[in-house]
Amino acid sequence: MAETAPLVRCDRSGDVARITIANPPVNALSHAVRSGILAAVEAADADPEAVAIVLRCDGRTFVAGADITEFDRPAVEPVLSTVLAAIDACRKPVVAAIHGTALGGGLELALACHWRVAVAGARVGLPEVKLGIIPGGGGTQRLPRAVGVEKALEMITTGEMIGAAEAKEAGIIDAIVDGDLDDAAVAFARARAADGARPRLRDREDRIAGARGQDAPFAAARAAMARRARGRQAPEYAIRAVQAAVERPFDDGIALERELCTELKASAQSRAQRHVFFAEREAAKVPGIGRDTPVARIERAAVIGAGTMGGGIAMSLAAAGIPVVLVETGQEALDRGLATIRRNWEATARRGGLGGATVDERMARIRPSLALADIADADLVIEAVFEDTGIKKTVFAEMDRHARPGAILATNTSTLDVDDIATATARPESVVGLHFFSPANIMKLLEIVRGRATSPSVVATSLAVAKRIGKVPVVVGVCDGFVGNRMLRARGRQAERLVMEGALPQQVDRVLYDFGFPMGPYAMGDLAGLDIGWRIRREKGLVSPVADRLCEMGRFGQKTGAGWYRYEAASRSPIPDPAVEAIILEEAARAGIARRAIDDGEILDRLLLPMVNEGARILEEGIALRPGDIDIVWVHGYGWPVQEGGPMHWADARGLGAIRDRLLELQHQHGDDFRPAALIERLAAEGKGFRDLPRP
Repeated sequence: MAETAPLVRCDRSGDVARITIANPPVNALSHAVRSGILAAVEAADADPEAVAIVLRCDGRTFVAGADITEFDRPAVEPVLSTVLAAIDACRKPVVAAIHGTALGGGLELALACHWRVAVAGARVGLPEVKLGIIPGGGGTQRLPRAVGVEKALEMITTGEMIGAAEAKEAGIIDAIVDGDLDDAAVAFARARAADGARPRLRDREDRIAGARGQDAPFAAARAAMARRARGRQAPEYAIRAVQAAVERPFDDGIALERELCTELKASAQSRAQRHVFFAEREAAKVPGIGRDTPVARIERAAVIGAGTMGGGIAMSLAAAGIPVVLVETGQEALDRGLATIRRNWEATARRGGLGGATVDERMARIRPSLALADIADADLVIEAVFEDTGIKKTVFAEMDRHARPGAILATNTSTLDVDDIATATARPESVVGLHFFSPANIMKLLEIVRGRATSPSVVATSLAVAKRIGKVPVVVGVCDGFVGNRMLRARGRQAERLVMEGALPQQVDRVLYDFGFPMGPYAMGDLAGLDIGWRIRREKGLVSPVADRLCEMGRFGQKTGAGWYRYEAASRSPIPDPAVEAIILEEAARAGIARRAIDDGEILDRLLLPMVNEGARILEEGIALRPGDIDIVWVHGYGWPVQEGGPMHWADARGLGAIRDRLLELQHQHGDDFRPAALIERLAAEGKGFRDLPRP
């Protein structure tokens, strides 16, 4: 049997010992790696010919985190804190040489070293809150001592990364290397050995002393998290741990951090957030799409339509460095679209969110045009016109005529039949749905709709483009509404019936807000514009009595100052409107419905269970590949609270037996909309959940 390469090895560069972690692809701190580091540190510290130690990593990155697969297993020594304590106690200076990313346990490992050097492109962070936990290797105790309380709270409660320059300014990195990192780290370590410097963050008090007895930074962090992470436990636990760094001795703070982290690891919220983490990565694995599938180079793109969606899509592409031709039919609409793009980027720049680029640099990547022939050089053409099949097919026929051979022709439709749209071209294999979510420059989800004829290369290229522009892709099949909007319609039907039967829009919205959604269906409708749904209903011959009357009155939502709610000038806060309640009462009476009081529990079940039921049917039909794909659609596209893991995970946590029984009860009370899907019936009878379905 061939020997496996060691995960940790030790050698020397002259009088400097080098400890190298080699656990690709991200050098995760598995038990074997931790054991190797500990043994190597002890050996290097005892080596009489070594004056200093450099801790480095092979591959494309420094340690990018813990081994998440160990989270559900009992802790086995050496745990990370044991390894870090050994580094802390080293008699020789230990220097971390950082490239790529130092994240989570990786940054904690670096912070335990006495010095840290990094290449200019390195990034660091403690993203544990995104997994529903907090740092468990001293990060909440050492980071405040390095950067101060406010910066530590910001980094730990948001989980966001920062670049090397910011990390040096903050006090995390001691030197940024221009040249070979290994040579520079060895030279730096040798110099520190010569001057006898061996500072330990655990001993530093200067950055935290001023916060003792001060509640203000912690109150500010709690207020910020109440807005950004409403309902999540981990940010609050992180604040408590950082507060302990200020108020308690180091070892006591370490003990509290470990206690809080252990409690969170066992929580339902962390299980849900870890499910989302793994589901995101699994969603990129598509049957029939392998490493050998050709991926086209996308060097130029075109977007047809400069409205809200087209402008946002153009922004996403241009922000990623892809030149875009933005095509409109009229100068006024084109100018309006460009002005909106500039205004949005200027607002982002004021918040420091352009990552060093300027508004003018980004605007220069967007070339306005009134001629569809200007798409001729594009490798990717995305149609973003009105949600009307006839209009889209007309545009696709023109795209087919002008686009170069091999170009990807994409539709941004949110509901329509991609296969039908593809018939307008002579190359259906090049047609794909790229369903961006509004606002397209901000929302992370991208539904990649694979048609019957869509080639594997087009799907693979779409996945690559999604990654390049910072989106989370989910490949779905063709049906009315795909995954997200099809399930949304199931919820919308119940929201409408609840209002007719006795609830009011503000109660329905509050129930979903309390569950964790950023807003309920009625506030969301007002934000999106009620005229969009009205246009679709009229195209399909559908009726929604109250919503149609609101639209007939010109109440299209926030943009007209009134929809389901009314809005005062310069405010987006919805205000319940007695005029809407009067319309609801009139339409309920006209339909012969005797209104009644409806409690919050019934509202929540009637809104969420039809979504789960529809999700099960979507899985039965193969529209979605996995339950986790559905969860990713809802977490990243519709604001499902990440701490609840998505609708399918939420159903599994509740138990499919209980879900089936409640559906049957609601079916008896409210009709066949609640008839359990065959998949739910089968899994419940077998005592299984969606998680037990075989993976494609």
